[in-house]
Amino acid sequence: MEGLTRTNLVSDTFYGTRDDITEQFGIMWGQIKAPLIVPLLRISVFLCLAMSVMLFIERVYMFVVITLLKVFGTKPEKRYKWEPLKDDVELGNSSYPMVLVQIPMYNEKEVYQLSIGAACGLSWPSDRIIVQVLDDSTDPITKNLVEIECQRWASKGINIKYEVRDNRSGYKAGALKEGLKHSYVKQCDFVAIFDADFQPEPDFLWQTIPFLVHNPELSLVQARWKYVNADECLMTRMQEMSLDYHFSVEQEVGSSTHAFFGFNGTAGVWRIAAIDEAGGWKDRTTVEDMDLAVRASLKGWKFLFLGSVKVKNELPSTLKAYRYQQHRWSCGPANLFRKMCMEIIRNKKVSLWKKIHVIYSFFFVRKVVAHIVTFVFYVVVLPATVLVPEVEVPKWGAVYIPAIITLLNAVGTPRSLHLLVFWILFENVMSLHRTKATFIGLLEAGRVNEWIVTEKLGDALKLKSATKAFKKHRMRLGDRIHLLEFAAGAYLFFCGCYDIAFGTNHYFLYLFIQAFAFLIVGFGYVGTFVPNS
Repeated sequence: MEGLTRTNLVSDTFYGTRDDITEQFGIMWGQIKAPLIVPLLRISVFLCLAMSVMLFIERVYMFVVITLLKVFGTKPEKRYKWEPLKDDVELGNSSYPMVLVQIPMYNEKEVYQLSIGAACGLSWPSDRIIVQVLDDSTDPITKNLVEIECQRWASKGINIKYEVRDNRSGYKAGALKEGLKHSYVKQCDFVAIFDADFQPEPDFLWQTIPFLVHNPELSLVQARWKYVNADECLMTRMQEMSLDYHFSVEQEVGSSTHAFFGFNGTAGVWRIAAIDEAGGWKDRTTVEDMDLAVRASLKGWKFLFLGSVKVKNELPSTLKAYRYQQHRWSCGPANLFRKMCMEIIRNKKVSLWKKIHVIYSFFFVRKVVAHIVTFVFYVVVLPATVLVPEVEVPKWGAVYIPAIITLLNAVGTPRSLHLLVFWILFENVMSLHRTKATFIGLLEAGRVNEWIVTEKLGDALKLKSATKAFKKHRMRLGDRIHLLEFAAGAYLFFCGCYDIAFGTNHYFLYLFIQAFAFLIVGFGYVGTFVPNS
């Protein structure tokens, strides 16, 4: 009896304390909800709806332009002069422009042979091309292998230069800048740039250089990317969908309307005179390619995107590598926007329309709004309205606009339409890191200048290396678990439970599915699923 009494006393005390805490929390919530939470949430909903409309208008504009281009077939050859370069009996090979091919690399043990081999295999008069390998490797074994590979191609008669630096100052931008300082570069007219995992086709220069030769106002010809490992796993398929929209719509529209599009950092050919006039390579952000493109554009130079010319490359096949890449791709543009906004406004060489396009459309909507609204609206604000039913989101903002934007994004990859739901969930998860990186760039905080080279596995060794990398990744539990995804997943799961218990049951299915997606990525499993074609 005495034990039972004590147990009852402890039980009553515990439940009494719990009830008191719950009651106190309920009173506190009631006191701050009406005067503070509701107004703040209404303001957040308004701002998110405004950003959604901005993004919606941008996507519809892109869709209209790309549809007109497809219907009327406005090809680059019709907008710019293009004639194949021909032999000159009197001048010989000197009639062809001198081309420099730069391959920046850093500890690229898995892919260095592929990139060097592809560059040395480019079809162009041998005395009118220089292949320049810019090796910033810190691993002595890799550096030695790269040097031996260069020597092997040199022994075959290829004009290849192996260049190293004492430090990695400026990272890729620093390497490219130093590469252009060598005396033999002074005789070159154009420079083709390929990252270490890019493999151009032999006729790449024959398809791109004539545009630059016959159109002196052109400074850049950008080719499209083709992914050798797009079918490796679900994550690479999701990346393919996002990048295909970027190339087949964003780049194509920017090029066709003579507005502006950014250099992708690789698979492009630059006029060296344009690089010099724009101020050369700068390392003030982690998007040196976009920085140069904006500055060249402000000098009046034009760019051309060639969607018909595709260069093979590799997508990140591990979540860790992809997260680092997305941090750089989101933080860098936001930071560049902060640094160049006033410079663009004060520029007197370009039209007001081009200024508005670069500042509003290219930077603000695509590089800032798109990331923020995806995370803040669909992962934070919309679920919060379940907890605060006084705040409602109109159906056009919660359903119709997101659905149309999603469908317009998916037009670039028709073969993956059956994976659209997975893509939506994955993009929402990744928006967490993109939003964080965007704010880091805008505020110039913390990891703003972080540069981690994207891990590559190589084409020939892909299957073997992927299995090995996965086993290693599986054993390192600390690297695999991502707390931010867990926190977001827990929040969404709680909102879903609350919606079923006390709400109107409008969003509970979406909340549970999205919570599951966050938890899946939190465990690092996203890269292990292989989708059906």
